[in-house]
Amino acid sequence: MEKFITFTGLVAPLDRNNVDTDAIIPKQFLKSIKRSGFGPNAFDEWRYLDHGEPGMDNSQRSLNPGFVLNQERYRGASVLLTRANFGCGSSREHAPWALADFGFKAILAESFADIFFNNCFKNGLLPLALPKAEIDALFGLTEYTPGFSLAVNLAEQTVTRPDGYVVAFQVDAFRKECLLNGWDDIGLTLRHADEIRAFEERRRRELPWLFAT
Repeated sequence: MEKFITFTGLVAPLDRNNVDTDAIIPKQFLKSIKRSGFGPNAFDEWRYLDHGEPGMDNSQRSLNPGFVLNQERYRGASVLLTRANFGCGSSREHAPWALADFGFKAILAESFADIFFNNCFKNGLLPLALPKAEIDALFGLTEYTPGFSLAVNLAEQTVTRPDGYVVAFQVDAFRKECLLNGWDDIGLTLRHADEIRAFEERRRRELPWLFAT
């Protein structure tokens, strides 16, 4: 998993409450267990005018001009700004996979669904719950300021606007350490690779019958 320390990214506003995981990545795309390749189908039912299925050539599909992420001014956005209870619904890990593959690195919202919130950290996404007043202000600035971007600093736990205004955020210390070091669940386990090898070698000596072929 890529380390998350600090970055500055364009903000895209998704002004909706209760965005569920089926909206983030519809159920027909859940057949694959690879973590990549889901970005073109993120928010599929909102982004396109037709019904999407796995294997379709998305470059040939008609985009919905009314959907915010299809607007040219938000192309390349890496910060998603949204409302309350983002990521509700089923617990599919494909949702953060799709958002990360689309290009988002951080999600700013009033609140998140618990399982989605946890899955984000495991997949290199930073979900930040900010007070409603701060979210409201960011929506206004994003709408009226083309190219509006934010600097996110995980080490210092701050979000900084172009005008220098700083918003502090809270994050669990363990999750912060994992993101800063790029540790997913496998990475955490591999930190103990030497101890695991020593344990297996000891078992092979002490219980050789378990390893007989």
